Amino acid sequence: MNITTIGLDLAKNVFQVHCVDGVGNVVLKKKLRRAEMLTFFSGLPPCQVGIEACATAHHWAREIATLGHDVRLMPPSYVKAYVRRQKNDAADAEAICEAASRPTMRFVPVKSAEQQSVLVLHRSRELLVRQRTMLINAIRGHCAEFGIIVAQGARRACELVEKIRQGEASELPDLARSALLVLANQLDALAAEIYALERQLQVWHRKDQASQRLATIPGVGIITATALAASIPDPSMFRSGREFAAFLGLVPRQNSSGGKERLGRISKMGNGYLRKLLVVGATSVIRRARTSTSASATWINALLERRPARVVNVAMANKNARIAWAVLARGEVYRPHVPA
Repeated sequence: MNITTIGLDLAKNVFQVHCVDGVGNVVLKKKLRRAEMLTFFSGLPPCQVGIEACATAHHWAREIATLGHDVRLMPPSYVKAYVRRQKNDAADAEAICEAASRPTMRFVPVKSAEQQSVLVLHRSRELLVRQRTMLINAIRGHCAEFGIIVAQGARRACELVEKIRQGEASELPDLARSALLVLANQLDALAAEIYALERQLQVWHRKDQASQRLATIPGVGIITATALAASIPDPSMFRSGREFAAFLGLVPRQNSSGGKERLGRISKMGNGYLRKLLVVGATSVIRRARTSTSASATWINALLERRPARVVNVAMANKNARIAWAVLARGEVYRPHVPA
């Protein structure tokens, strides 16, 4: 069979392939069980395989690439435009095959197993942080029912927990205290697990050169640096820092027509976790800029005089995203601007 391009629709057990030749004629349509996947692709000559960048996509991309095929991952939102009328596995595989052959299609770089492991650490840490926040809010809410009010923040909640353990909160009945101590023990366990995950991220950060270069950017710490280094294995997929910032959703949403530009709020497309980390890091930079005299602080303070703080925060995150792309693409560390 003269197969040049294959569209592969992933699933849990039953997969669908759509194969075409160099002219675009359909050569084969077939369903494959999970155990038949690698056997099928090992019997084919090297060809281009298109896959949607969804769950398990990076695993199958690595497995199929080891057999000599050119695997291309694509965002599902870009493939959706090529689906004809009804949606089913065969139509999805055909749309993936058509999208993979487009010369203007944008592809997703395949992540290695190590990079995916780092992202698992990040997702696990983020989940534990959310659970810790839920426990803190529960403890604060339960204590408020008995007239015990504390200021916001994790540190204040830890002080409240210590008062409960030491019996200083005399307003609490014994039944309520026993229940709150159970939540407090879970809070301590979560804090220990979060600290352990952060230690693992720190160890990986010390071994990865790209992550260490990213950490030289103001507002980019170990958490953000490791997340960027693991999420962007190939910065050459973006033509410029502006395109990378647009990929993260840090640029205005456009609704332009008829030669008139209409820009709204930021698009919030792309990786929301990376966008959040950059915005949080930009917040710390802006706070320090109020008492600094550097060139970057001068730019931030001048912008604060004309725009609200939140707008400046997003603008700083956009700037850091562009700097991060330049650091990754050029293999250099961050060099602050020195005025002439």
